[in-house]
Amino acid sequence: MPRLNLLFATMPVPGHVVPLLPIARALTERGHHVRWCTGEVFAARIAATGAEFVAMDPSIDHQGRNVDELFPERTRLKGIAKLRYDMTAVFLDPIPAQVSDLQRVLAERPADLVVHDTAYVGATVLELLGGPRAVSVGVTPMMLPAPDVPPFGPGLRHRTGVVARMQYAAVRALLDNVVFKPVFAHRDRILAGLGLPEGERRLASVSSHLHLQNGIAGLEHPRVFMPPQVKFVGALVDPAPTIDLPDWWERMMTAGRPIVHVTQGTVADMDLHQLVLPTIHALADEPVTVVASTGAHDVGPLPANAFTAPFLPYDRLLPEIAAMVTNGGFGGVQLALAQGVPLVVAGTTEDKPEVAARVERSGAGLNLRTSAPSSKAIRAAVRSVLDGGSFRLRARELAAEYRQHDAAALSADHVERLAPAGAVQTGGSAPRRAASQWR
Repeated sequence: MPRLNLLFATMPVPGHVVPLLPIARALTERGHHVRWCTGEVFAARIAATGAEFVAMDPSIDHQGRNVDELFPERTRLKGIAKLRYDMTAVFLDPIPAQVSDLQRVLAERPADLVVHDTAYVGATVLELLGGPRAVSVGVTPMMLPAPDVPPFGPGLRHRTGVVARMQYAAVRALLDNVVFKPVFAHRDRILAGLGLPEGERRLASVSSHLHLQNGIAGLEHPRVFMPPQVKFVGALVDPAPTIDLPDWWERMMTAGRPIVHVTQGTVADMDLHQLVLPTIHALADEPVTVVASTGAHDVGPLPANAFTAPFLPYDRLLPEIAAMVTNGGFGGVQLALAQGVPLVVAGTTEDKPEVAARVERSGAGLNLRTSAPSSKAIRAAVRSVLDGGSFRLRARELAAEYRQHDAAALSADHVERLAPAGAVQTGGSAPRRAASQWR
């Protein structure tokens, strides 16, 4: 295989960077040259893969701050208004700077392909302007629309039949032509400023050449037709950093009770009163052991059956737990299911309703359909997941499917197979009109 020159580009957010780390590592280990344009806080992790870090435009670098710090206006919004704000301010407004970044980096050294997460729309726009072909990586559940799957966003239950398709079509029309109409209009103004025509009514930037979908088909909503460029590669998970075992580890392991882990992820953990603390207190009198990661937060006195630590050794913890309560972070859900752990999901922001809907449809867990469930709801759900053998069985079936995929190697294989079909491989590709569209 000739040596490829590849450019990675991602939003400066952990959930958009981390899934691509194993892909970069696999490609560099095969001798390909990878440069990666994203936020400064990820420089060390990117360098550890063998890739060359390239700093993105400081005006769009989050510098490790959460979205509420970056965009304080969003804290005054709720529901649809907040979602529309996020789509325009967080994901669309950076497009011109992203395109300029990529053009700058490619002027220094051309690339055969640009590999990007689906939220980094600048890569697709650059292709439309005649740049290298773009390869997208799905860091959320599948966003490509189809008549037989619910429209992405609200977390609708998956159903089959003619009536369901009619309902999906009606909701999709409402979302495209009413709810997200201002978002698409905003995007089209950005495209016009770059000399491009209006885009399709779609929410994500998905390559028409190759889309590497983080996850497995068994977790995704089934559809009659899967576009041929979509490749499920398994769990894109980078090896966890080594963390010392907490001093309570042996007590947890010898307690003789099922272990329940509760997490709000690494981004949405600003207020542990949403899920972590309610779960700890809801299960205080249950015959289980509760384990939570709390980051920098002080959670105060704990029930006798609860243990916390700022960070947890997930490579050691996940194989031991009987169930996980989560706000629906896509990466954490896949980590749990890859270990055969059934889930209770409580999340309503970003893509979390869609993650929860897929867990529910798969049969591997319960969807509480709220981000702030009551103690009663948490207790009942955990009891159901622990007592219901079907949840555990289905989670183990999904784990078996995950084991059939070497995500990093599969991703690298797909990239290598795509590149020769027109790539220069020794220095980049000539400008041409791209086939990718806003999908």
